[in-house]
Amino acid sequence: MLTGSMVAMVTPMDTTGVVDWPALEKLVEHHIAQGTDAIVSVGTTGESATLDHDEHGEVIARTVQVVAGRIPVIGGTGANSTAEAIALTRHAADAGVDACLLVVPYYNKPPQEGLYQHFKAIAEAVAVPQILYNVPGRTAVDMANDTTVRLAAIENIVAIKDATNDLDRGRDLIARCGDDFAIYSGEDGTACELMLAGGKGTISVTANAAPQLMHRMCQAAISGDASGARALNDQLCDLHKAMFVESNPIPAKWAVKEQGLMGGGIRLPLVPLSEQYHDQVRSAMQKAGVL
Repeated sequence: MLTGSMVAMVTPMDTTGVVDWPALEKLVEHHIAQGTDAIVSVGTTGESATLDHDEHGEVIARTVQVVAGRIPVIGGTGANSTAEAIALTRHAADAGVDACLLVVPYYNKPPQEGLYQHFKAIAEAVAVPQILYNVPGRTAVDMANDTTVRLAAIENIVAIKDATNDLDRGRDLIARCGDDFAIYSGEDGTACELMLAGGKGTISVTANAAPQLMHRMCQAAISGDASGARALNDQLCDLHKAMFVESNPIPAKWAVKEQGLMGGGIRLPLVPLSEQYHDQVRSAMQKAGVL
């Protein structure tokens, strides 16, 4: 079971929006050195929506190659087409990922039975461990806990990233799904409390800018050190908020650029962080001790 701080890693790009491969390698090495527990490659924060299929596959494959087994790699392979999600998941599995992250289908708004059949079909088609991802704020459809519990009975569906920001729902899943199915936070602001309630980690945007501090906070929370975890989270709380002053990954990419780890490229229709937010993000980074 994967645990701890799993960074939803940004995809470095040059000023024209072309993937910056040397910066990708540098970023992977930085996360390993800083204690990040796993890397999610080409999730939402990695601009999956605007990478074409070849780029998507290559970013995941190169991340696996650079990591070289030192920490787990999770490939973002969700889609609102079941056939496309199967193809992306198969490609990532062939590249050697440790697991795949599959977002609830977006825009077409399937009913709960459609969600169950979608994820069941992917699990049956590709044997790799699979992590569900419920983020209703982006997909416009919310996967009910009852549906998640049904899916947890499928052998290679092993976890869920819960980005509902509803701690009661997360606690309900922890109580109902058992020890063999992990509940991960998808909301940095409430991740500490979810882990203290029994969650196994977080798939984090904040970890792009503060990987070591997020790792330490997660380790404390998972081990049950409530006072230690909350103290570390207090250092991070402004940064959690700052990472969403504009659409993710705009602030995260700006923060990582400010740390000198990559350039400032981002792909349209996203644009670089508005100047009005620079001081807020910079101040949050300084409070966390990462700038």
